[in-house]
Amino acid sequence: MKYAWMKAQVKFKITAMCLIMGVSKTGYYAWCSWSKTEREMENELLSELIKEIFWQQRNGCGTRTIKKALGRKGYQVSRRRIGRLMRAEGLFCKTTKKFKATTNSKHDKPIAPNTLNREFTATSPNQKWVGDITYIWTAEGWLYLATVIDLYSRKVVGWSMNSRMTQELVNQALLAAIWARKPAKGLLWHTDRGSQYASNSHRHLLKEHHIEQSMSRKGNCWDNAVAESFFHTLKTGLTNHK
Repeated sequence: MKYAWMKAQVKFKITAMCLIMGVSKTGYYAWCSWSKTEREMENELLSELIKEIFWQQRNGCGTRTIKKALGRKGYQVSRRRIGRLMRAEGLFCKTTKKFKATTNSKHDKPIAPNTLNREFTATSPNQKWVGDITYIWTAEGWLYLATVIDLYSRKVVGWSMNSRMTQELVNQALLAAIWARKPAKGLLWHTDRGSQYASNSHRHLLKEHHIEQSMSRKGNCWDNAVAESFFHTLKTGLTNHK
């Protein structure tokens, strides 16, 4: 509540705070006259502080993190009390859900050599790209996400989403990156051994744009660690919740 925060500020004048907070002095003094206990007013103030900290952390913090943040602000509050106030506000720390398998490496399509060989650095943009597919929860339900990451900047340079995990999904993600970045001949493109990446249409797309294909060794997710790490961060920090 705005009024609870104002009441806790002893250094500022009521008139100035009312002006800043967009409330009337009459309303503030009326609130002060209510028969609220000190504990209730403390809870209102703490709830506002907790919400501020929670959203600053992009929903990724629990009672331990909030307790430390409140301590730095001068408020000593138990984790039990913080948890109770969080539940009252509908604030829940995000956790990781179990995801279904995505790419299928059991196929008879051609497999490219592991040219990247875990050399996850690049000396210039558009020299090495890595890609992968994951399955995430969105406002539209479960969707597949295909991404393209430049190893020079570690930024996503192309992506595509669809309700089906098809070769078109990965082709669209790669085309988006090609159109946006216009790489020169000789770009190295590394992915896992999924059938989408080994498909005729995908290999034709690579040949058309003079891109060299590289694939992880069988059953070795560390060969594509950068893409795996990005998806882990995405799921736990931005999209996936209880």
